[in-house]
Amino acid sequence: MPAKKQTPAAAPSPSRQFSSILVDGPERAASRAMLHAVGFKTDDFRKNQIGIASTWSQVTPCNMHIDKLAIESAKGVDAAGGKSVIFNTITISDGISMGTEGMKYSLVSREVIADSIETVVGCEGLDGFVAIGGCDKNMPACVMAMGRLNRPSVFVYGGTILPGCHKGKDVDVVSVFEAVGQHAGGQIDDKELAEIEQCAIPGPGSCGGMYTANTMASAIEALGLSLPNSSSQSAIGDEKLQDCFDAGAAVLHLIKRGIRPSDILSRESFLNAITLITALGGSTNAVLHLPAMAHAAGIKLSIDDFTKIGARTPVLADLKPSGKYVMWELVKIGGTLPLMKILLNEGLLYGDCLTVTGKTLAENLAKVKATYPKGQQIIRPLSDPIKKTGHLAIMYGNLAPDGAVGKISGKEGTSFSGKARVFDSEELAMAAITGRKIKAGDVIVIRLEGPKGGPGMREMLGPTSAVMGLGLGKDVALITDGRFSGGSHGFVVGHITPEAFVGGPLAIVKNGDPISIDALTRKLTLGIPDSEIAARLAKWKQPKPRYTKGVLAKYAKLVNTASEGAVTDAGL
Repeated sequence: MPAKKQTPAAAPSPSRQFSSILVDGPERAASRAMLHAVGFKTDDFRKNQIGIASTWSQVTPCNMHIDKLAIESAKGVDAAGGKSVIFNTITISDGISMGTEGMKYSLVSREVIADSIETVVGCEGLDGFVAIGGCDKNMPACVMAMGRLNRPSVFVYGGTILPGCHKGKDVDVVSVFEAVGQHAGGQIDDKELAEIEQCAIPGPGSCGGMYTANTMASAIEALGLSLPNSSSQSAIGDEKLQDCFDAGAAVLHLIKRGIRPSDILSRESFLNAITLITALGGSTNAVLHLPAMAHAAGIKLSIDDFTKIGARTPVLADLKPSGKYVMWELVKIGGTLPLMKILLNEGLLYGDCLTVTGKTLAENLAKVKATYPKGQQIIRPLSDPIKKTGHLAIMYGNLAPDGAVGKISGKEGTSFSGKARVFDSEELAMAAITGRKIKAGDVIVIRLEGPKGGPGMREMLGPTSAVMGLGLGKDVALITDGRFSGGSHGFVVGHITPEAFVGGPLAIVKNGDPISIDALTRKLTLGIPDSEIAARLAKWKQPKPRYTKGVLAKYAKLVNTASEGAVTDAGL
């Protein structure tokens, strides 16, 4: 692949915005006094002030340990000669809010978190920062803030959770959702459902499969914004503590070298990220988050880039949800670094992209062996992939003129045709599924769940998991203008744009309409005449907004389409 030369920006002057202002002049005495009160010494005002953006929260196990990780990063900053300043932002739990009205705040939180990190770093004039994230939305949010602020910064992943164990098998949060479907189908009783519920999540860390958190951690490392192997560590291991400490010191090194996110983030680095998550079989949410992250950095990235990368990149990782293994199993055999070396040797990665180590991706991987232990089954060889091309299928057609996203592992088949069963909310669909009113050959249509229509673009993990739990994974398809959890699998297509709320064709689908999904031709087709589609659209009236005040109303007013990342500052 062609090399991409990176030329770092001119080095910013030490403490150019924060401590230099506070040291100079008697008029800043009050500012210095306030910082003395939080622990600053006189010498600290002459050091680079480095923020530690912590996403700690007790609302989710993904982030419950990040307060301790933030302290380690602060120690790394201080040991390297800087002055650390820890601050927090919000985070929410998808798993806890899933299937409820509260889930509408999930994608919205990505914007709130990015805004809040930008606000603190910008207001306090911090010279650089470490951002520590551990769940689906706060991770891309951290990178969006890094792109906007363009100050020396490093992202740290909070780490993957260890698996739970039920009847000798690994279980995780998705196991619970699927157990709900099994319970509805009479395959397990109340006692076994309770047992799975109680053991599935044994402690701190992000959801254990190649769901959205592990997908985005891997993508961010491939972008060059994390230290090597940050994405492949347990949340509770010594390696993660060292990762945090080293990240704090790395920001000071970036300041010294004059390296900012704009020197690291490029179109090529984003293509590297897409390549790695394709090989890993990552979440459909990457198709939402990577364009949003690219937008924040001023880089052009299209959903069609996933098609181009997928055409040349095989799926090699046999990881949940569609595979057998959890992320912890990959961590134990070496993590993602050997896989990245394999992809680099194959010419699938741009090795000349700069990273937060101050070295290129190829230089970081120079001493990494492109092999895994003999006998392991988690990462397949290039000669025997799980799927020869990518699993993230960008689809178009008369139901999705501006695109949609399918997650086709190959196990579901490559096409599906059936009759529409239409629901105007996730709750209505879920009731029909668990009430066993869905039958083989149905195409479940869940609409008015898009970024504007929801608002908030909820994940359909409940319905997809219930379908799988009932044993209908190969017999039923599900399409939506909402999105999917990284834990969703089966014949599913989401992110349908334009969404129903703004008059996309999904809005006029009726029960019984024929729908076909073809992963090979990448077509999503409503099988009625164009004249009938036009007639229905002419009669369609937009529903009233579900929220008229507060953050959901503001989000619905500002957010752009899912095919462009569902960001809130595109039209400003």
